[in-house]
Amino acid sequence: MYDLPEEIEVRADGALRIITLNRPEALNAVNDALHTGLARLWPRLSEDADARAAVLTGNGQAFSAGGDFGYLEELGRDPILRARTIAHGRDLVLGMARCRVPVVAAVNGPAVGLGCSLVALSDIVYIAPDAYLADPHVQVGLVAADGGPLTWPLHTSLHLAKEYALTGARIPAARAVEFGLANHVAADPLAEALACAQRIARLARQAVESTKRLLNLQLERAVLATLDFATTAEDQSFQTSDFRATIARLTARKA
Repeated sequence: MYDLPEEIEVRADGALRIITLNRPEALNAVNDALHTGLARLWPRLSEDADARAAVLTGNGQAFSAGGDFGYLEELGRDPILRARTIAHGRDLVLGMARCRVPVVAAVNGPAVGLGCSLVALSDIVYIAPDAYLADPHVQVGLVAADGGPLTWPLHTSLHLAKEYALTGARIPAARAVEFGLANHVAADPLAEALACAQRIARLARQAVESTKRLLNLQLERAVLATLDFATTAEDQSFQTSDFRATIARLTARKA
């Protein structure tokens, strides 16, 4: 559906749209196709007149392992690709914040980097007991322009947001719920997310969508207050010697 790359699968189930990040062989790590598709997805979901709720999950063992190292290395070298990707990141964040359709995340495994951002921008979150959240941008020398620091201060305390944004440490499932970064730990997060989305889809459409918009106006205003600085800082961070050295080391280790 929606004429998206194969890295994103969208399936209709009545009024539900089931969105699956679909690079299981790479733990759904984000490459250019997946990132571009995510930027395009949310306006198309909003335009889908039959959609009443959506579930977002990952195919395989992970929700998303974050940025593909090869893709990150290419972003450091190619200013045209980098500018397009950063613009797409902005579109992704604002697209999710403005999407009229409630999005329920089923975090079936690790949600890292952009995967963690997708969780933070979802409306309701079910997470598997052995899953975790992490935004390790700083660990590779990058600023998280479309990452946790944009939205975490709305979900949890500023001190906790700083701790995990500045260290990139993992947040286990139970801690994520305790901190307000997820709603429920669930043995089968997809089944729980589908049940929740179905309950929402049966409710009065205008009431649901306007209530989501009412709540997300606060999110959108917070994002817009920081997004221009964040994207400029991210662009600069891709050009630093710290980033180049770190990504070279990580790429060599993977090889």
